[in-house]
Amino acid sequence: MNTSGWVFKESRTGWSFWDRRKPVPGGCEKNILFFTLPKGPPRPQLLLAVLLYSVSCAAPSLADVSNPVPLDVRRPDVVQFIAMMHDKYAFDLDELATELADVKTQPATLEAISRPAEKALAWYEYRARFITEQRIAEGVAFWAEHRELLDSVVDARGVPAEIVLGILGVETHFGRVVGKFRVLDALATLAFDYPPRSAYFRSELEQLLLLAREEAIDPRTVLGSYAGAMGAAQFMPSSYRRYAIDASGDGRRDLWGDWPDVFGSVTNYLQAHGWATGEPVLAAATIDQPHAHSLDPRNIALDETVASLQEKGVRFDTTLPPTAPAMLIVAEQPEGVAFRVGFRNFYAITRYNHSPLYAMAVTDLATELVNRATAAAVPAPQESKQ
Repeated sequence: MNTSGWVFKESRTGWSFWDRRKPVPGGCEKNILFFTLPKGPPRPQLLLAVLLYSVSCAAPSLADVSNPVPLDVRRPDVVQFIAMMHDKYAFDLDELATELADVKTQPATLEAISRPAEKALAWYEYRARFITEQRIAEGVAFWAEHRELLDSVVDARGVPAEIVLGILGVETHFGRVVGKFRVLDALATLAFDYPPRSAYFRSELEQLLLLAREEAIDPRTVLGSYAGAMGAAQFMPSSYRRYAIDASGDGRRDLWGDWPDVFGSVTNYLQAHGWATGEPVLAAATIDQPHAHSLDPRNIALDETVASLQEKGVRFDTTLPPTAPAMLIVAEQPEGVAFRVGFRNFYAITRYNHSPLYAMAVTDLATELVNRATAAAVPAPQESKQ
């Protein structure tokens, strides 16, 4: 095998543990450690070969640099990941090692994920980023361009077009800004160098490689967000594999340039997460102060009902029955705290991004698009002639 200093060997019998050395071009040595599991019942096991260079050949640590650096594929956690992909999914060791050897660990990814807007901003600040005149105008124009397609793909699943547009507008400016990070780099960086969520991102890296194999694409060519979200809909790899659909019928699930696939996949995602056709998303609310101490507005779980919130002093208008699930949401304003009540469809949007700020931005943008599109469709009143 000829891959950037990687050597894998496999053995399935006996006990063995030894060290071999071979000279490598460039004056370095590679130390190949072989470990074989004992004989026993037929349990195929991959023998991991850990490649170690001399200190002079070691790759620089991420902590030592501020610029992208190659992923150190000799690390035990990377070796273990490659072995898992081989054992579980029959990935070719040589090919996968070569792909990961091409990864550049991205400090910018680690910096970005440490300060997401959802955690750093108050609601009125967050809203100002997404509910802008430019985004509303772009959304209305995009809606007019794709109205027939939206009607045919979106309405069939019971999700209003404006909600789909709200998501696409917040995520990618309606497909115009889909991300500049190599998804393989982003996910590998977070999988191996972001301990708080390494298990999650390692799983997403696994899903990316499976997706690339299924869709016959080179994972090194896929661009997306700093966290690995892809396409106009910004699906993570696991969501792509589970919820993306081929609405255009061309045999591929393309969330970058195939709008039927994009619209259909977003609606499929929301529907799978409990979207209730015809029900509202949000309602403005006020709170009777004597009851405010019993509420926890930071909670985004549907663990209240319309009746239970009203009994606790939350005042809002809705046509939903008393037993309908609901949640209280905080919406900070410059002059103080405002409140809203979210229903099942609000919760469905939070499954797309687990943030009440995100779901409120999507809903508010959707409302603005409807208002602007409606106003544009109504002829201006003619001046009366005297």
